[in-house]
Amino acid sequence: MQTNSFYAIGTPGIAWGDHERALWLARQTKLRSYADDVVSVIDSLATRFAVVPYGELRYGNDHYQQLALKSLQWNHQLPTVLVTGGVHGYETSGVHGALAFLQQRAEQYAGRVNLLIVPCVSPWAYERINRWNAETVDPNRSFLQPSPAQEAAALMQLVAAMTQDTFVLHIDLHETTDSDESEFRPALSARDGKAFETETIPDGFYLVGETTNPQLEFQRTIIDAVAAVTHIAPADSNGRIIGVSTAAPGVVLLSCKSRGLCAGMTAARYTTTTEVYPDSPRTTPAICNAAQVVAVCAAIDFVLR
Repeated sequence: MQTNSFYAIGTPGIAWGDHERALWLARQTKLRSYADDVVSVIDSLATRFAVVPYGELRYGNDHYQQLALKSLQWNHQLPTVLVTGGVHGYETSGVHGALAFLQQRAEQYAGRVNLLIVPCVSPWAYERINRWNAETVDPNRSFLQPSPAQEAAALMQLVAAMTQDTFVLHIDLHETTDSDESEFRPALSARDGKAFETETIPDGFYLVGETTNPQLEFQRTIIDAVAAVTHIAPADSNGRIIGVSTAAPGVVLLSCKSRGLCAGMTAARYTTTTEVYPDSPRTTPAICNAAQVVAVCAAIDFVLR
């Protein structure tokens, strides 16, 4: 339904210009540290995985190195698995779930698949607990050519350079939070000069697959595994999650490639986007991180079986 909610920046019905974008940027403050939370963990893993700097982000005085981790014993004859987190910097378990997978479970797949793990695609947004980058661009709508987001462009370039490797799986780790409705979707509507329409936040974990390649058995396998860790989002009275009809319990399908979503960036046969719900009284940060780890393992195990 359409609401009369008015975001604090801009004029209703008029898309933002440079002035409004500058006002928005001035409101953003650093709330946590990419170096302390992410880079330090990556450094601790440097003897177990190859650390690959693949991009440099510069926003004013802020400078970040984008980092990926690869299997030490890389074999071009093996299938390659891509795990991404932190495309939306505010979705915390995407970042820490990817790091937890590296710390706890990744080495069990040595010699079976090549792993390419990108724990935090958007470090500027991670530090500010935000969805957009500093240019008010959503990286998870930017996996297009040419990309409007530095974060997405660098990751696409990394993957495109791996011409000897066959990507069989890409799992992109996300969250759906209450702040989507209180901050980020209202900001999007204001930025684009559109009326804000409310949506219901799904209460639980769900997956987003690709409409042109749904792979529902694969999606169901992940849902079944995660259900042992956290609750699965039920469909609403219309059989929908995020306004989309469910293709299976806890699974919706979107055109990821045409929307510029990260999960659509490769030609992998198996792709999915996880969506954890961290604001439920039934979850904790540890549960959310564990759900991401379980989802990654279930996805890889499905591919290998």
